[in-house]
Amino acid sequence: MPDFASMKQRIGIFVGSFDPFTVGHDSVVRRALPLFDKLVIGVVGDNVQKPYMRPATERMKAIEQLYADQPAIEVKPYYGLAVDFARAENAHFIVKGVRSAKDFEYEREQADINRLITHGEVETLLLYAEPHLSSISSSMVRELQHFGQDVSPFLPPVSPSVTD
Repeated sequence: MPDFASMKQRIGIFVGSFDPFTVGHDSVVRRALPLFDKLVIGVVGDNVQKPYMRPATERMKAIEQLYADQPAIEVKPYYGLAVDFARAENAHFIVKGVRSAKDFEYEREQADINRLITHGEVETLLLYAEPHLSSISSSMVRELQHFGQDVSPFLPPVSPSVTD
């Protein structure tokens, strides 16, 4: 197991499809940022199991605009396994948001596997959703948008809506 305390730079990654990037995602980023020297937001560019409403380049641009004033945040495309992305970014931490017990079990299993396949070199940090944000998900926002509802309360102020 690496000595995390002796690291020259603490780098974390936060990965997801972010279709769209919600106020819940923003909360996780803002709460995780003080823990790291650099936080890399990895935007999934291709997942055959998910049809995307917006291409990865548009999703990335919206997130970059949101954090334009944060030099410790980088936004990059991400393909494949999170641990491979972490290694490519020299990150030893994966940040995950957890909204429910169901999320917790899924993320715990992933964290266990990631720790095993990296021989303990990548640790997962779980941040629980703030209570008022725990029901917000990208899929919920997409569904509301599909049925013509105003989704602006669920998106960070600078983030364009899912149809822009």
